[in-house]
Amino acid sequence: MFGRLFGAKTAIYDSLPEVKGKYIQNAKLAKHTWFGVGGPAEVLFLPHDIDDLSTFLMRKPESIPVTIIGGGSNLLIRDGGIPGVVIKLDAPAFRQCSVHDTEVTVGAGMKNSDLKKTLVENGIGGLEFICSVPGRIGGLLRTNAGCFGKSVSEVFVKAHIMNEWGRIYETTADDFNFAYRSSMFPEDWIILDVTFKGVKAEPQEIKNTMDEQQRYRVEHQPINKKTAGSTFKNPEGLQAWKLIKEAGCAGLKVGGAEVSDKHCNFLINRGTATAEDIEELGELIIEKVKEKTAITLEWEVRRMGVKK
Repeated sequence: MFGRLFGAKTAIYDSLPEVKGKYIQNAKLAKHTWFGVGGPAEVLFLPHDIDDLSTFLMRKPESIPVTIIGGGSNLLIRDGGIPGVVIKLDAPAFRQCSVHDTEVTVGAGMKNSDLKKTLVENGIGGLEFICSVPGRIGGLLRTNAGCFGKSVSEVFVKAHIMNEWGRIYETTADDFNFAYRSSMFPEDWIILDVTFKGVKAEPQEIKNTMDEQQRYRVEHQPINKKTAGSTFKNPEGLQAWKLIKEAGCAGLKVGGAEVSDKHCNFLINRGTATAEDIEELGELIIEKVKEKTAITLEWEVRRMGVKK
């Protein structure tokens, strides 16, 4: 039967199939993003498990658009919200983890930081950097996330995905054509789980690496602010934060949004920002950097939804 309802009835609700999970109408998406801004989802669907997700995709009307969100750490949802159904894999069924030798298979809904315990207890190194990437496992492949000199494509083995018709496939690196902070990941694919390949290491060595990476983030990045991490991709051979600083954008503000004084490639919601403020600030930075250097920065933060 249908899950519990919140908010006024939306136009598409009556046409949605029955599910074991939960539908939330006019769901506030701001609380699902690290920026803490953005309009509502027409309907937010929280599936109970993989079968529930498959049933929904097979039975929903084709005309209803579907959008997938993860932990919201690298996401800017515009103030007008997202029409159709937004899916978030938040149930325990999507947060499972299993280990085989030095390979770890992780559910798409698990927080990256929650992988720490499994790696330490099983003596699997080489994957520590994943734990320091904000967000959830499912969001790693689309952007080929990385830090501390490593990226997901270097440790990726395979993933199970579900297509727009609810069918499950096993994929490998060849299916994604990974590049720096990007991949050819189809918009209508939903990641169910990902398998990574690590190396044997001493638990204390793994823990030391994780602690060192965390200390670096605390020292150099505004981790306790409302931010989506690195806003722009690094141009080849260059660093975005340096270009931003040299273009005179340090401390630049638009409405309630500002450039972090700790790291120029981080935009901050000071508490009153709208998504429009943040996006406008980002576009202003792009303009100023291009005027100064003739280089056009590319957004690393994923923007979605409609403007208000």
